[in-house]
Amino acid sequence: MSETVAIVVVTYNRADLLEGMLSGIARLDPAPDAVIVVDNASTDRTADVLAGALVPGLQVVTSPENLGGAGGFRLGVEVAHAQGFDRIWLMDDDVVPAPDCLGVLLSYDEDCLMAVREDPHGNLAEYAATRFDLDHPWVIKPKTDSIVTRYPNRAAMPPTVPLENVAFEGFLVRRRVVDEIGFPDGSFFIFYDDCDYAIRARRAGFRILAVRDAVLVRQLDFDQQHDLGSWKGYYMYRNLFAVHFRYGANRAVRLKPWLIALGVVLLSPLRGGRAEVRNVSRALRDARGMRTLPGPPD
Repeated sequence: MSETVAIVVVTYNRADLLEGMLSGIARLDPAPDAVIVVDNASTDRTADVLAGALVPGLQVVTSPENLGGAGGFRLGVEVAHAQGFDRIWLMDDDVVPAPDCLGVLLSYDEDCLMAVREDPHGNLAEYAATRFDLDHPWVIKPKTDSIVTRYPNRAAMPPTVPLENVAFEGFLVRRRVVDEIGFPDGSFFIFYDDCDYAIRARRAGFRILAVRDAVLVRQLDFDQQHDLGSWKGYYMYRNLFAVHFRYGANRAVRLKPWLIALGVVLLSPLRGGRAEVRNVSRALRDARGMRTLPGPPD
């Protein structure tokens, strides 16, 4: 039985990347049934790119404000779910799928699948975690293993690899998953919303598989290094803490954010300074208000 597919794309002021990405979507074979682009109140030429895009089934949802990636994906999944699509493929505006990427994914009768990313030079760049440790309090960074650390290149991978978290850059999910666990949590704004969604899916009993032959190319080199004293640093800390508060396997793991915050304060004269201390203190306070999980759709 064939299934309908909607691609959900979130974009904000990256018109050149969006243009390249939409060109890639237009070459997909088979083609999706709909492409729902959430424009997060862009102020560049994004509207012109969307108006001129030759993408069948294109729908543009323009937000009056920037909802962040997390809020954009929540809105886009809500729209796709309301329209009854069987599968929803979440994709950032900086990736380009290979023409057969969707077809390869659809050849697997699985509820949660992840395309495997590579960088613009053809190197494996799939950082989704094969191990995300929320069991041991001494593990400071919970992502302890990933596809890119486990395999030297795509050819070394088996056809599928089980994942413990995902990126919203090529994550294909069936409607029944959304019915059970709800929509992505828009309160994350940026960072860890995809990780949160994967944990919710796995805890509901759904396995997640990365598919080796489903190729997705990032238009930018992969770089997740951010100034932890900047506004992005606040969200990185807050959302990491929220994941621990929500899903920590024991009290010691749920206390880990407090220890991380203490470490940042003690080390601030050597790194980060006052800006990082302000971020981590505010993040710790605000993450405690994010412990309630979203429910299933009404």
